[in-house]
Amino acid sequence: METMAPSERPYAVAEAIAPKVRRVLARNPSPFTYTGTQTYLVGDGRDVAVIDPGPAEAEHLEAIVAALGAARLAAICCTHTHRDHSPAAAPLAARTGAPVIGCAPLTLEDDGPRADAAFDPDYRPDRVLADGESLRGDGWTLTALATPGHTSNHLCFALEETGALFTGDHVMGWSTSVVSPPDGDMSAYLESLIRLYERKQDTIYFPAHGPAVENPHQLVRGMLGHRRSRERQIQRQIEAGNTRVETMVPAMYKGVDERLWPAAGRSVLAHLIDLERRALVLRAGEEWRLVAAS
Repeated sequence: METMAPSERPYAVAEAIAPKVRRVLARNPSPFTYTGTQTYLVGDGRDVAVIDPGPAEAEHLEAIVAALGAARLAAICCTHTHRDHSPAAAPLAARTGAPVIGCAPLTLEDDGPRADAAFDPDYRPDRVLADGESLRGDGWTLTALATPGHTSNHLCFALEETGALFTGDHVMGWSTSVVSPPDGDMSAYLESLIRLYERKQDTIYFPAHGPAVENPHQLVRGMLGHRRSRERQIQRQIEAGNTRVETMVPAMYKGVDERLWPAAGRSVLAHLIDLERRALVLRAGEEWRLVAAS
């Protein structure tokens, strides 16, 4: 289904990538967005939905509007409210009259260095979708799945007619998702991964960044294993005397671009908080200790 390398995909052009699905790539590439934010247009009939309208850049907005053609925009859906996902919702709604429907609003200042895009303070949905609630249009049905973890307000959207799942930043094939406390929650993230793994009806994932995932259950199983491996690695670091996040990260991420270490540190902290909840580690200020086995 993916016939072009990431570097070859054009910006600001609607590409048909699957039945009832087109993609418009925003020109906002970065170490955290890969080639940029992928906005999806769902539906091929009288009306369509847009998922993750992306950054409020004129070129990207014009490309989305052009892709609509004669179809009515029935809904503007956002998976979550980081600034690479939702800011174009308001100007697109103003241009088309479409309602903004999807995740709940959330504006939160992080307690550490930003690991990815900050929250969009201007996101104002006309309607918040509850878990399991659906939107319907001409030949398409989108069902919201609550998948907190990357952010507490994160939703995925299932296209019921085709088995496609739009995963936002929850699952991506090119990279693991950043889980950055206090809003990012590793316990919730792992529970959300398990939820997706147990859904057998999803045959392909379309993430907001990176290529489609054509073996979703295999990938999610690997992601769960990777997270458990990270837990054990963190516990071994504490045993070795690296009891602070800033000393764990260089040891755990050797060979990784150091510009990504702040993001890695946020996920390490999220793992430590999860381990603390499970009474496997204790925190003393900025230092962490293993809980002795009874």
